[in-house]
Amino acid sequence: MLEDRLLLWRFKCGSRDAFGAIYDKYAGDLLTLAANLLGNGSTAEDVVQEVFISFVKSVDKFRLRGSLKSYLSTCVANRARDYIRQKKRRPTVAVNEAAQMTSDAKSPIQLVICTEELQKLKQAITHLPYEQREAIVLRLHGDLRFRQIAKLQNISIKTAQSRYRYGLDKLRSLLNGEVRK
Repeated sequence: MLEDRLLLWRFKCGSRDAFGAIYDKYAGDLLTLAANLLGNGSTAEDVVQEVFISFVKSVDKFRLRGSLKSYLSTCVANRARDYIRQKKRRPTVAVNEAAQMTSDAKSPIQLVICTEELQKLKQAITHLPYEQREAIVLRLHGDLRFRQIAKLQNISIKTAQSRYRYGLDKLRSLLNGEVRK
């Protein structure tokens, strides 16, 4: 967090290298978050690009009150939500961590099993209500606390926790108990 404050200060003073460091540090995670919320890689790239453009334009007024990653993750989630509202379409979720597991498989049999499990998980996630999917993705991938998720969704902390828990429970039931508690 101290490193983020230093980078932010340097960026406000005009250092392009500082912005590059911020971008390099967070762009990958933000892209994964957007892809998980939207299910579309090119749209996710657009959302992340818009967030960084907005960040650059407003950096003079910006005051970091918490973690920069949490702030940028919240911005990405808001932009993703706006995009979904505009397009009025049901997003699908890409689970990049699970995809990474398939590339780490040691044998062809493991690769087939991982690929099948990844497909089942992706399919199950698309059946979750958006609010539950968003709570799960923000908590597990965005590293946001329930307090931050609640603020983002304009709900109570207990409701954020419930959406997360109900989403996980529904995933378990959709996967017919294949995911252990």
